[in-house]
Amino acid sequence: MNVLVINCGSSSLKFQLINAESEKVLAKGICERIGIDGSLTYQAADGEKIKTAKAMPTHTEAIQYVIDALTDTKTGVVKSLDEIGAVGHRLVHGGEKFASSVIITEEVKKAVEECNDLAPLHNPANLIGVNACEELMPGTTMVAVFDTAFHQTMPEKAYMYGLPYEYYEKYKVRRYGFHGTSHSFVSKRAAEIVGKPYDATKTIVCHLGNGASVCAVLNGKSVDTSMGMTPLEGLVMGTRSGDIDPAILEFLAKKENKDIEGLMKVLNKESGVQGVSGLSSDFRDLTNAAAEGNNRAQIALEVFSYRVAKYVGSYAAAMNGVDNIVFTAGIGENDDKVRAEVCSYLGYLGIEINEEANNTRGKEIELSTPDSKVRVFVIPTNEELAIARETLALVK
Repeated sequence: MNVLVINCGSSSLKFQLINAESEKVLAKGICERIGIDGSLTYQAADGEKIKTAKAMPTHTEAIQYVIDALTDTKTGVVKSLDEIGAVGHRLVHGGEKFASSVIITEEVKKAVEECNDLAPLHNPANLIGVNACEELMPGTTMVAVFDTAFHQTMPEKAYMYGLPYEYYEKYKVRRYGFHGTSHSFVSKRAAEIVGKPYDATKTIVCHLGNGASVCAVLNGKSVDTSMGMTPLEGLVMGTRSGDIDPAILEFLAKKENKDIEGLMKVLNKESGVQGVSGLSSDFRDLTNAAAEGNNRAQIALEVFSYRVAKYVGSYAAAMNGVDNIVFTAGIGENDDKVRAEVCSYLGYLGIEINEEANNTRGKEIELSTPDSKVRVFVIPTNEELAIARETLALVK
């Protein structure tokens, strides 16, 4: 079965067409600047990347262009929509309502809409993609795969905030976690590599990209993760602050004369390693600048790595041990210096790193030596494949 995987944002739409049985990517691409002027980048398997300007007033036109590209007589990979068995949609926030992927119905869409307050930038855009696909592909099964679902196994002691309980009862203010599809995919692969049952391993996954989170996976279940009610909590990230003293908000509001909207913009868009360095959220820029003597760039890199190491240590404590530590996502897969810096704090766990193995980018590899008491890996994440697998499991 061919599964079309859709990741829909407010002004963009990423897609992959995957043969869910062979797990081969048949085609992939992205629609950008939806609602402005629009462009489609499309690439069939083993084909050249083709970028064309196209008017996309809404996501419906974007989906139509994706369908046209996939079925094109010259560059397409299927003859008709009949060859697409299902569509898997990435949905960011399922709240407490969804602990697993589901086939999309009107009731499911209403339940997702009720979570819009928890993810106002993401959920409405995700639903726009669902509605556009339903309009253009009537009769095709739609599946929702939630970023938050994997973390619904967290116990109360991990997800409750130290706030009045009535806020949880009335508004569901609690920790939810994100990147769940990635954490699930990578932790399963780690169990396969070490040859242990998934339900008998202790794995810490470090999903390190512009958005970053760490997850404790105990016996195949998420028991804690660094992001909270929103993706702002946890690690210092590209432009997000991560954990801060909440009283800083009142302090800055008075000093800078900012309202809550202005403060949230600072925390989400102007902080993180970009805010600390004053230079960039791109770790390649920071590494180059640090090598040239830029002190703030060096501080930003150290702050990031230190925070990751602290979370790894806390999750080793939460699980009373750890078997595997995995680095994934853009920084985790490609930045050997960040990996080395994080691991430099973990000697107390008996971790020993092979420096030659660590000098690797973008491929699956074991970083730890045979003498290491904890095995350390780089495992590239593949959220699209994970969504395709979840979709196939529901519809076949």
